[in-house]
Amino acid sequence: MERRSRSFYLLAGFFGLFVLFLYGPIVTIGILSFQGPQGGLTFPMNGVSLHWFRDLFEEQAVGDIWGSFRRSFALGLMVMVTTVVVSVLAGLAFRKRFAGATVLFYLSIASLVIPSILISLGVGLIFNQLGFRVHWITSGFGSQLTWTLPFGLLIMFAVFNRFDKSYEEAARDQGATPWQTFAHVVLPIIAPSLLGVALFGFTLSYDEFARTLLTAGSYNTLPLEIFGMTTNVTTPVIFALGTLTTLFSLAVIGTFFLTVWLLSRRRKRPSDAGKGMV
Repeated sequence: MERRSRSFYLLAGFFGLFVLFLYGPIVTIGILSFQGPQGGLTFPMNGVSLHWFRDLFEEQAVGDIWGSFRRSFALGLMVMVTTVVVSVLAGLAFRKRFAGATVLFYLSIASLVIPSILISLGVGLIFNQLGFRVHWITSGFGSQLTWTLPFGLLIMFAVFNRFDKSYEEAARDQGATPWQTFAHVVLPIIAPSLLGVALFGFTLSYDEFARTLLTAGSYNTLPLEIFGMTTNVTTPVIFALGTLTTLFSLAVIGTFFLTVWLLSRRRKRPSDAGKGMV
């Protein structure tokens, strides 16, 4: 039997500490959310119950939990759709070289290296100077796109950089129009990547705090609402909220992965059927 080297155990121990550091806070919040009615915000736990989860669905004395959740969900969908559409169009445009392409590319991703709070401050100031209302649907939406679009662009640039153009040439040889070629050839091939861009867009928007802080106006999104609750809520209801939002995020990710899996199975079926006929 092969003996493990000392370096293997050191690396395994380091990886274990990394996983504990990464997921330990989430597990801790999940455990504390099941405190009894007299429970507090720290260990040791005072009983075990679902009291604080039920309390979430009752009228809250402070905050607007469900209103902020609806705003974050709607904003996430808006950002997701816009990110997917713009990323695909940009990916198609950059397949051909044009004057200023390099400069435009670096300008597109420059917002990734600018501190998020400065982006939020700048967008808020621009809206104020132009006389527009600072609101999560307008300024909040714009500031979050500066965060999600660069990721979407980078993904689509990588996808189209590896895309085999012979598929499009074959479709055109069969008499397909440019729109038919895109809809029936290009789009099905890049569909899994589009789901990845959509997942990036939604999740990055859903939990974005800094770029929304000064652009959401008088209505908080969920991250802003949770931050506000940390200053005035002294019960495990905030942990229950954290547990539910974490489960919701995992459900969204699981839905996207399931969709990708179903698409991959659907793409394999015609080839499998063809093999059976042969």
